Amino acid sequence: MTQAPLRTENASAVGEESGADLVLGAITKRFGDFVAVEDLDLTIPAGKFFALLGPSGCGKTTTLRMVAGLEQPTSGTISIGGKDISRSGAHQRPVNTVFQNYALFPHMSVLDNVSFGLRRRKVRDARAQAEAALELVELSHLAARRPAQLSGGQQQRVALARAIVNHPAVLLLDEPLGALDMKLRRQMQVELKKIQTEVGLTFVHVTHDQEEAMTMADTVAVMNAGKVEQMGAPRELYELPRTVFVANFLGKSNLVAGDIVEDRGDAVVVNANGNRLAVLKERSTVQQGKALIGIRPEKLRMMWPQDAPADAANVLHGTVLDTSFTGVSTDYLVEVPGIGTVGVFSQNHGQQLAQPGDGVVLNWDTEHAFGLDGAEDAQYGAPEVDD
Repeated sequence: MTQAPLRTENASAVGEESGADLVLGAITKRFGDFVAVEDLDLTIPAGKFFALLGPSGCGKTTTLRMVAGLEQPTSGTISIGGKDISRSGAHQRPVNTVFQNYALFPHMSVLDNVSFGLRRRKVRDARAQAEAALELVELSHLAARRPAQLSGGQQQRVALARAIVNHPAVLLLDEPLGALDMKLRRQMQVELKKIQTEVGLTFVHVTHDQEEAMTMADTVAVMNAGKVEQMGAPRELYELPRTVFVANFLGKSNLVAGDIVEDRGDAVVVNANGNRLAVLKERSTVQQGKALIGIRPEKLRMMWPQDAPADAANVLHGTVLDTSFTGVSTDYLVEVPGIGTVGVFSQNHGQQLAQPGDGVVLNWDTEHAFGLDGAEDAQYGAPEVDD
């Protein structure tokens, strides 16, 4: 049996594979005085892998539960394929959810778990469709086993097959990889994306794991305090964050405060305690006044003082505080007078490692920097603050 029939069945059963966009219009959810989600507008195109990314309490799971029908929005609308489902019951919506704990029936075989929903609706070829779904997730050989006889990753695949076989217009994934160890989680990230591409369903994935979101999703919406801070393709968000929260939450950023003192036409120059740092205007949210110049640790070049460029912008002199060799790279913390601690990732090319106490020079290309509003707290969204 091939995987193709599952996709064909999906298209006919759902009838909305093409154009079944998920649209959230001004969605708000209040729990008493607490606003969990505030005036949220989202359009998730059909057939895409979409991730809601953010820390605990940001509203991402509440948003998913409203789409699933497990919570009712205080105000706003939810529609799929142009049909308003805001007040429909959970069982009436063309969605299925894969939870972190899988929620499999322990007394049933794998095949019976997958076919359960189809048999309950008296679908005529329930067994054949369930077998096709198991083949899609590469578990046909385990059809007779029970969940307790499977590994965590295999149980996750069964839960996914059980959801897919019902042909939902939208598949919701609520931290589905959270219970897996690191190695298996990374393997399943690749598998989930592969399955989504093959089946062609709309996936909406909730996670707090930045790597997980960027690995799988076509589009990522970074949520904070019930709102979307920024939305776009993973690379776009990483390379060009537009708020301090996104810069700090999505990876690591060095943010240097200063005042814009010069306009060079296509770029502005920031004076940061005597250091002249340039940023392209198209990569900056501010053109005058106070600014934060951001640079990712891997974009920095660290060199010995004698090798430093003369009279160049984007040059910082500092002293190594800490060296951590990780194999593929070395992570440095460098103290720069008047600036503070700067993080540097240096790829391992067999070069001599700098040691604590060594004087070094940091430099980067202007096109790699980004500029943010200097009125924002440079630590907002950083992991240590969240913790």
